[in-house]
Amino acid sequence: MKTDFKFSNLLGTVYCQGNLLYSPDGTCLFSPVGNRVTVFNLVDNKSYTLPFTHRKNISRIGLTPRGNLLLSVDEDGHAILTNVPRRIPIYHFSFRSPVTALAFSPSGRHFAVGLGRKTEVWQVPSTPDSNADGELEFAPFVRHHTHMGHFDDVRHIEWSTDSRFFLTASRDLTARIWSLDTEEGFTPTVLAGHKQAVIGAWFSKDQETIYTVSKDGAVFEWKYTRHPNAPPIDEDEDMKDADNDGMRWRIVQRHYFMQNNAHVRCAAFHPESNLLVAGFSNGIFGLYEMPDFNTIHTLSISQNEIDFVTINKSGEWLAFGASKLGQLLVWEWQSESYILKQQGHFDSMNSLVYSPDGKRIITTADDGKIKVWDVDSGFCIVTFTEHTSGVTACEFAKKGNVLFTSSLDGSIRAWDLIRYRNFRTFTAPSRLSFSCMAVDPSGEVVAAGSLDSFDVHIWSVQTGQLLDQLSGHEGPVCSLAFSPNGSILFSGSWDRTARMWSIFSRTQTSEPLQLQADVLDIAVRPDSAQLAISTLDGQISFWSVSDAEQVSGLDGRRDVSGGRKITDRRTAANVAGTKSFNTIRYSTDGSCLLAAGNSKYICLYSVSTMVLLKKFTVSVNLSLSGTQEFLNSKLLTEAGPEGLLDDEADHSDREARRDKLLPGSKRGGDPSARKKLPEVRVTSVGFSPAGTSFCAASTEGLLIYSVDNELQFDPFDLNMEITPASTLAVLENEKDYLKALVMAFRLNEAGLIKRIFQSVPYTDIPLVVEQFPTVYVARLLRFVAAQTEESPHIEFCLLWIKALVDKHGSWLTTNRNKVDVELRVVSRAITRMRNEIKRLADENVYTVDYLLGQATTKKPDTNGQNLITDGGDNPMKMLTPGETVGLEDHMQSEGESEAEWMGLD
Repeated sequence: MKTDFKFSNLLGTVYCQGNLLYSPDGTCLFSPVGNRVTVFNLVDNKSYTLPFTHRKNISRIGLTPRGNLLLSVDEDGHAILTNVPRRIPIYHFSFRSPVTALAFSPSGRHFAVGLGRKTEVWQVPSTPDSNADGELEFAPFVRHHTHMGHFDDVRHIEWSTDSRFFLTASRDLTARIWSLDTEEGFTPTVLAGHKQAVIGAWFSKDQETIYTVSKDGAVFEWKYTRHPNAPPIDEDEDMKDADNDGMRWRIVQRHYFMQNNAHVRCAAFHPESNLLVAGFSNGIFGLYEMPDFNTIHTLSISQNEIDFVTINKSGEWLAFGASKLGQLLVWEWQSESYILKQQGHFDSMNSLVYSPDGKRIITTADDGKIKVWDVDSGFCIVTFTEHTSGVTACEFAKKGNVLFTSSLDGSIRAWDLIRYRNFRTFTAPSRLSFSCMAVDPSGEVVAAGSLDSFDVHIWSVQTGQLLDQLSGHEGPVCSLAFSPNGSILFSGSWDRTARMWSIFSRTQTSEPLQLQADVLDIAVRPDSAQLAISTLDGQISFWSVSDAEQVSGLDGRRDVSGGRKITDRRTAANVAGTKSFNTIRYSTDGSCLLAAGNSKYICLYSVSTMVLLKKFTVSVNLSLSGTQEFLNSKLLTEAGPEGLLDDEADHSDREARRDKLLPGSKRGGDPSARKKLPEVRVTSVGFSPAGTSFCAASTEGLLIYSVDNELQFDPFDLNMEITPASTLAVLENEKDYLKALVMAFRLNEAGLIKRIFQSVPYTDIPLVVEQFPTVYVARLLRFVAAQTEESPHIEFCLLWIKALVDKHGSWLTTNRNKVDVELRVVSRAITRMRNEIKRLADENVYTVDYLLGQATTKKPDTNGQNLITDGGDNPMKMLTPGETVGLEDHMQSEGESEAEWMGLD
């Protein structure tokens, strides 16, 4: 089994904090998720996570106008410059203080950042016009200018369309106009008049008007004009003096949102369509047309405040982010429909499971929700909310699309994942909080264990009736698992034992396995021959199922320990709470074991040699507790660790100082309480059925590690108009068979693919296949297999199959699970072809023998001609001397169909 797993995607978290960005073409949305950035393709309905990670949560991201460079900045001011098309970080830089605002100029030559009270303008490291060819040349960050003048944090920066000026909005109740370079007759201007912090400031399309929005819901319209009460200008007066007489930026209109007690959290303006969008603290957003301030509509999209809003280039799609519940929404305001509506779990995930086909991942969490995630697209496709308390475990039946979940609300539910409904609910006679469950491979029996009762409950899936309660444990049952062959049920308990139950035999027996510490998790090898048990002392013991004896064990305390929590008085190596595995899973082939717990490490062990094969670091995010290895004395104060001090009372805003927690409760009230230094941990892991990837439910979300996560670079995916006409032109004019075939596969038209496929000369087949992009190999293999069954060109199709196996054999072997269907189709086609040729050859042998036998019986005719007979006196054909008889003539004379015979040379 391959062990070179690498991070490939992040699911389960769609937005955390910071700003959202659209790509220049408006089809992709960039969203910060913790210390990573996820890109949502809104047209192709897919998402991917950029591979780089920050040391802390990202606070601001910026994108160049060309969309090729992404600048992301974390809470400490450390920035990473990333090449977006190649997904490669190319430069690291530190601004040395937290960044509160970031914006690139429309020209792409500069960007401005707000560093507290000051604003700095920097040159973009890679400029489009760095040389005559327009190629990119890299240069380090160079500071262009620093602007001082604000008395509080700068919250928003907006550039003019010509990149000569930019606006800054600050919490000091003002907005200011700055110039990039020294402009004749221009001095930096202060726009004062708001009574609360200014959220944003924007230029109109013609740059004659400025709009500013403040936190109290006031919208001011500014114009460069004279005072309305000023005396008129005399015509004889010098025009130069007249231009400077009382001309300055003035408020010409005042508008107010009027949202009762709600305040404005975010706003965005689209100059081309004069569209103003404002998000409020009560979850409502409003859409207004400027300059008349006409209300288009208002809509409530969240239960909590909206943190950020942005508009794409065309002005059609609005993107909203709400960090309290982790919501991300894209709204098309003209059709009033959702383009994207995603929300992650707003409480810690408890368990996960892959669907039997490996295309979906199901997660459960303490928020009582069950979410189904599509692996290919990265989106949540359905959410179940029937459970009224935290969902603790989930498992699929081996056959069918049936999912079972257990919850602290005392119920086990069965879900139909075709109709997306709950079709069966199992409950116990008394109210219990179920902590674990297991499903029989046949899907007929479901078992569950509880922390309240020491019994294991068994239900029938068909009837929903409670069949039995298995007694024997002397402590809470924490883990259950059926053997893959369905003969034995395994249970683990806090009474330091694991038990093997033969629940299907005539006499139910229980075999206890004595351990040295409380059981945390159990896992059964896919061949049902071995059982792995993780205990509280950090040991993983392996037991033979047939002999009920321990065969081996390993000590994982040194491997799993790592990460110092903020409250720890000892170093990470000496803390006892992290030195055990809370979740373990076998790989698909049973050769490896994946283990994780309350630490930042995931360990992969070899079952045969008990050797640690690889160690995966879940997160290096210092915003989480438990990622640092050593004590940072800089963060220690006389009152204790700096991260545990309550700084809510120091906020200047009254809303930020308000305590929203319910009195006397540690949970409930404001869900954002979980954001206060959460601890890094992994609650569940699972291998995909194919074995090429595994998934881990962590504090930051659903991490997917894969062995084939490399970006496929397709040289044909460039600026090319791919149409049937252009494809045929490439085939006929350029004779470029490879390019034409790839273009045909992109169009996915069967007739076009077949025409180009048959046009390739048989001598060029190995060359075309050798350079064929790997991403299309599976589709080409399936097409050739289909042609083998349909086409009369037998040898031609066999040459294609031979070339594919010769040139891409290693890739086919490595990705056997992905092309398993295609390989079966090829095998079936070749077997069918072999059988048909063998049948035809046998029939031809009998026919030749028959003809040879008939040729020996010749009777001379009276005319001197040879008469061939059929063994009797019936003449078949008169032949002249030297003339031979053909098989076709003979078969037609016999009344046989010509299509059933093959000619012989």
